[in-house]
Amino acid sequence: MGEPGKHRILMVSDFFYPNFGGVENHIYYLSQCLIKEGHKVVVMTHAYQNRSGVRYMTNGLKVYYVPWKPFLMQNTLPTFFGTLPITRTILIREKISLVHGHQAFSTLCHEALMHARTMGYKVVFTDHSLYGFADVGSIHMNKVLQFTLADVTQAICVSHTSKENTVLRSGLPPEKVYVIPNAVDTAMFKPAPERLNRDEIVIVVLSRLVYRKGADLLVEVIPEVCRLHPNVRFIVGGDGPKRVRLEEMREKHSLQDRVDMLGAVPHAKVRSVLITGHIFLNSSLTEAFCIAILEAASCGLLTVSTRVGGVPEVLPDDMVVLAAPDPTTMVHAITRAIHMLPQIDPQDMHNRMKKLYSWPDVARRTEIVYNRALKCSNPPLLDRLSRYLTCGTWAGKIFCIVMIVDFLLWRLLQLWQPDKDVEVVPDIQLQNSQHEETPFGSSMEESL
Repeated sequence: MGEPGKHRILMVSDFFYPNFGGVENHIYYLSQCLIKEGHKVVVMTHAYQNRSGVRYMTNGLKVYYVPWKPFLMQNTLPTFFGTLPITRTILIREKISLVHGHQAFSTLCHEALMHARTMGYKVVFTDHSLYGFADVGSIHMNKVLQFTLADVTQAICVSHTSKENTVLRSGLPPEKVYVIPNAVDTAMFKPAPERLNRDEIVIVVLSRLVYRKGADLLVEVIPEVCRLHPNVRFIVGGDGPKRVRLEEMREKHSLQDRVDMLGAVPHAKVRSVLITGHIFLNSSLTEAFCIAILEAASCGLLTVSTRVGGVPEVLPDDMVVLAAPDPTTMVHAITRAIHMLPQIDPQDMHNRMKKLYSWPDVARRTEIVYNRALKCSNPPLLDRLSRYLTCGTWAGKIFCIVMIVDFLLWRLLQLWQPDKDVEVVPDIQLQNSQHEETPFGSSMEESL
């Protein structure tokens, strides 16, 4: 790990395996590609049920499940300074050179980036979501993001729309924000060996059944599509508070034989569901990128999606039919997609996805951001405080106080336990890593 140009990266987020989602997959696949490039990658997340301590995943990816329990929607309770001791210990133990935080909604990410900057580490932040400017939750989240990004070294967004949103919300200079899209594991998401018969058209929906993902839109779209197209059947995978509304819709319109409700679908079984369909339907009301669209296209499905956020940037026009997020327009888009199906070649679509999106390419582009971040200078504390003062009349002063207290606590920790007294762990080189266990288990453990 002493090779020039090789980094020691700490990925931090509240969202990681065994939880499933776009952020979790992004961190895992990016970490695996960086490890293959010769970098050292360590992940820090909170404990999941009985999963606490240190685990090793495929290719020696080391994960610290710190003993913090989720408080709300897989997020830990904000403590400001409570995570400082354990963050400092991990940074020293693993000889980290750069900290990479993921997701604006992650409490652990914000706190780790704050502590890392206090200790003089370079930090990179990746924003995976879009937020508004009017509702109370977004206003508070935007102010937190402004605090975190006031002193971030570099930032990454997954689409150009996401970049504009992040720059507006945080006040970050646009030249410090890079656009690096998500990718898809095309080796995992392959089309069915044989082309499906089109006598019955199957439309697949795989999503969390929540308001933001447009579950209420599905309640109105599905009955109308079934009325207009007698040969159409829906497969709905996913769970959430809106599942009850979909089941009520199915009962009301007597669509039990045409709408299959699968419930939550593990990521390992997503392909087996996708390859049973012809069309993938995404009804999200807001989306920064949407990895699910990539997975569907890689499996050879034609996509129908709402024209929101960064979705129009994801696929070429002949692979997706876009529509405004209203029921009438969505029904017309599905009808158009059904007429386009004879021209769709699943294998050709899969081959194109291989060239368009790959995790090794994402890793190479992320390396460039890391290299630029490490070349940036470290300003003294007073210069950093001046940046926080620009965050608002009252908020700026509060942010300055938080950072001063964080700095003093860090100095006290150095006096109580000097850096030289923190044991540095040796790097473990795993042989025949392809035979190590899957990312959802662990083969080795050590205590924190």
